[in-house]
Amino acid sequence: MAPSAEPAAELSHLPKADGSATFSHSGFTVTSAVNGPIEAPRRDENAFEALVDVTVRPAAGVGGTAERQLESILQPALRQLIPVRNFPRCMIQVTLQVMEMPENAYVNTKLLQAQLNLPIIPALLHASILGLMSAAIPLKTIATATTLAMGVDGKDGILVDPSLAEADKARSIHVLGFTSDDELLLAECSGSFTVQEWDKILEAGRSVCCQGPDLGPDTAMAAGGLESQSIKAFIRSTMETKVSTGLYWK
Repeated sequence: MAPSAEPAAELSHLPKADGSATFSHSGFTVTSAVNGPIEAPRRDENAFEALVDVTVRPAAGVGGTAERQLESILQPALRQLIPVRNFPRCMIQVTLQVMEMPENAYVNTKLLQAQLNLPIIPALLHASILGLMSAAIPLKTIATATTLAMGVDGKDGILVDPSLAEADKARSIHVLGFTSDDELLLAECSGSFTVQEWDKILEAGRSVCCQGPDLGPDTAMAAGGLESQSIKAFIRSTMETKVSTGLYWK
């Protein structure tokens, strides 16, 4: 699947996985493979809840510190969405393969700065959620995430869904994720910002993810950007299409 500024998805296309999805948006393309619930390894099993195992693989080469950082962000977020106490002594495996990254003349696609690792988190999260639903893993709620940049090229204001080049020039980068119940799921930041700026960033992220396109005077969409409210609608329509196709024979 080629990278696209508009969201695109393909479901259940990996035959050896319980569920799979390829999600593409804003130049990022991520494929998720989900297996579970399966029996957890004896040394890792929990008698009261399921283990959620997340693995991120880079577009090229072998995973390193950057991928481990992304895994440590995604794992607790997915645990909040999955009713883990329904599956004691089990494991749910989520493997995320980065297929494509947006081109950036200033940044190597394999070794990214910490600030530039953050913009891929929304694509990883959305691919994970689609993969989990494809595998028929129950979820307490779904979530969407967005990337916000503050102080791009020294300018005031907040930019939604910045490109990697814009993120490279930003004073700070923020990834915020909210559930469909409007609750904050994750917040990852890099760079320098004030408490007053953080309040504006939080409000902008909540508006993008929960309230729709009314972003306020200090917030702008990047070229080709799409509000996370539209991602919610896209996830719903994708699953509705999948279900209707699966029941077509009836």
